[in-house]
Amino acid sequence: MIKASEKLLEKRLELGLSLEKIEKSTKIKADYLSLIENGKFSSLPSISHASGFVKNYAKFLGISEKEIMPLFRREFDAESEYRVLPKSFEEREGFPIRNFKLGNGLFIVGIVLVIFIAYILFQYRYAFINPPLTVYNPQDRSVIVAQQLEVKGKTEPETNIFINKNPATVDSRGNFSKTISVFPGNFVLNIDAVNKFGKKTSKKIIIEIKSGT
Repeated sequence: MIKASEKLLEKRLELGLSLEKIEKSTKIKADYLSLIENGKFSSLPSISHASGFVKNYAKFLGISEKEIMPLFRREFDAESEYRVLPKSFEEREGFPIRNFKLGNGLFIVGIVLVIFIAYILFQYRYAFINPPLTVYNPQDRSVIVAQQLEVKGKTEPETNIFINKNPATVDSRGNFSKTISVFPGNFVLNIDAVNKFGKKTSKKIIIEIKSGT
């Protein structure tokens, strides 16, 4: 799902503009532009500042307000969803559990049943949730001097990994790696993990490739 911060960053890189150049044209500080591109809207002076900066930044890059603002509101709302529980609630004592007695045989059956259900749920957990996906290399928004790039990460065994739609090898422990050729300039890696149940997890990594001297 595209974010406002990612869209602005990709458009700036596509146009080959620096934050400093945009600061001179929009009068928005480069530090604020960087916070916007990293989705750190709460670090801006206020909500109104965040909204205004995003509008002006998008307009400068040629992105319409109708296109960028719904993405911004969704991303900003997601960022501000974190809440701290009221202190009175945190200090409230747990509800007492009513004591009860069971026959030894029934108790053992209940324990075995719980263990069996937990085992089944664990074995088939990825039929209900998306597979894990961790990328060790490269790091997002890193600058790399190379002609070939080794993409490395980890997922769940028996999960298929696709790097820019090309399959990568996954070992019995879920580790995967693939070496791809790269060229100087901005480069986008789209990494997808798809398990046998069709559940999918995706990551987008933006890097800058520089040629060696």
